[in-house]
Amino acid sequence: MAIIGNIIKGVINLRNSISPETDHIKNQKETLNFLLEKAKKTEFGNHFEFSKILNSVDPYKNFKSTIPYFDYDKIHNDWWHKLHEGVSNVTWPGNPDYFALSSGTTGKTSKRIPVTDDMIEAIKNAGIKQILAIENFDLPSDFFEKEIMMLGSSTELQENNDHLEGEISGISASRIPFWFRGFYKPGEEISKIDDWDERVQKIAENAKTWDIGALSGIPSWMELMMEKVIEYHKVDNIHDIWPNLKVYTTGGVAFGPYEKSFKRLTGKHVHVIDTYLASEGFIALQTRPETDAMQLLTDNGIFFEFIPFKPEYINQDGSLKADSPSISIEDVELDQDYVLIISTVSGAWRYSIGDTIQFTDVEKAEIRITGRTKFFLNTVGSQLSVNKMDAAMKELGNQFDMEVSEYTICAKRADDNEFYHFWYLGTSDTSLDSSEVAEALDKALKSANKNYEVARTKALKGVKVNLVKPDVFYNWNARNKKKGGQVKMERVMNVEKFGEWENFVQKH
Repeated sequence: MAIIGNIIKGVINLRNSISPETDHIKNQKETLNFLLEKAKKTEFGNHFEFSKILNSVDPYKNFKSTIPYFDYDKIHNDWWHKLHEGVSNVTWPGNPDYFALSSGTTGKTSKRIPVTDDMIEAIKNAGIKQILAIENFDLPSDFFEKEIMMLGSSTELQENNDHLEGEISGISASRIPFWFRGFYKPGEEISKIDDWDERVQKIAENAKTWDIGALSGIPSWMELMMEKVIEYHKVDNIHDIWPNLKVYTTGGVAFGPYEKSFKRLTGKHVHVIDTYLASEGFIALQTRPETDAMQLLTDNGIFFEFIPFKPEYINQDGSLKADSPSISIEDVELDQDYVLIISTVSGAWRYSIGDTIQFTDVEKAEIRITGRTKFFLNTVGSQLSVNKMDAAMKELGNQFDMEVSEYTICAKRADDNEFYHFWYLGTSDTSLDSSEVAEALDKALKSANKNYEVARTKALKGVKVNLVKPDVFYNWNARNKKKGGQVKMERVMNVEKFGEWENFVQKH
């Protein structure tokens, strides 16, 4: 009898049984009030007169009419740069001990995003909520005694003046509470190894000594790790090494394109649970098995706003136009793409993280990530979002019995001076006829997106496909010293970046 597991499961059952249905609208009103109240004496709060906003009849209306939208560059140049000069109480009380390094998928220069004690506490609370939600997946009691493989970035944080820097997954793992360390793998020593390949080699060497029940990390790097373990031990699948593996918590990118290859690496069914942890905070998590949508964490230090994702509100570079209209959670609608705007306990205010989302259940505040504002391909009116591209990759996988785990696309003129969509697909089966794949891809996108279908009858001449090994994508990231951790491949490239990519592909 798994005594400890039964105790943990019993506590989870008790917590779930006494938890009332969440009122997300009330949560968000209280969160906005909390944020404004706590930050009203900061430089930012004084400048934008938070006290006056708090005392107004409609705080949210005054909040959004007073404070402009920020992206990283704007808030860093206007405010956060002072934190690196030793100034305190800039956009949040105090001065953060940590900064999350994030270059995202669009550049080589790292962003330095403040991570306050309040944000670390919020991330810890989100982790607890996730553990509580696991009860809904009807797992056996002994699952709660198994070990968890958390494959993030290195926990060996770098000192910079009076603070520490690292990716958010590394910061979170470095703050794991003492009582959890016995469950956490690959453990502190291996997690501190900065070199990805060396770290994965150590994981492979030690894999048989662990009883892993859950995996957590970005799909592309998780698959590479599993492949290494399987190869090292000369077995058929990961369940030959970890027979009790039952849960995989994914995040960072949509899991759809990886589903086929992930199943190939596992021998038994694994519950895939989606999470939404960004460098700016823990935003949402999946709470029930009957959907793959995630519930916004409306009571955990983040106030959410939503801007309808329409071409008239978005600049060519993916940034927001200053007069784009925003709404709060009480006014959102189903099946509408929104640009996500957040204000947080780390002192981000009306901040665009560059993601677009769609509500699948308004009452439950459940969402799916539909793409990136910078990865929205609207050349010649095609209006392709990442979720439409991901769906097309899944359809190609089924039609050709192929695994497409990575891809990138660029819209540009070809030698005939006509516009084409140029696709590179990462698949182990590069012997397929690329023209047949291109035809099927074009057909899938036409049926999924009427704007694309219209564009194909006008300015968009066609689709060109190149099939390359998935390793090419991983090596591209490694070239920029971005292997492992939170790193994601850019799905859409501009013409200049795409030229660099094509030169890289030719050499590899």
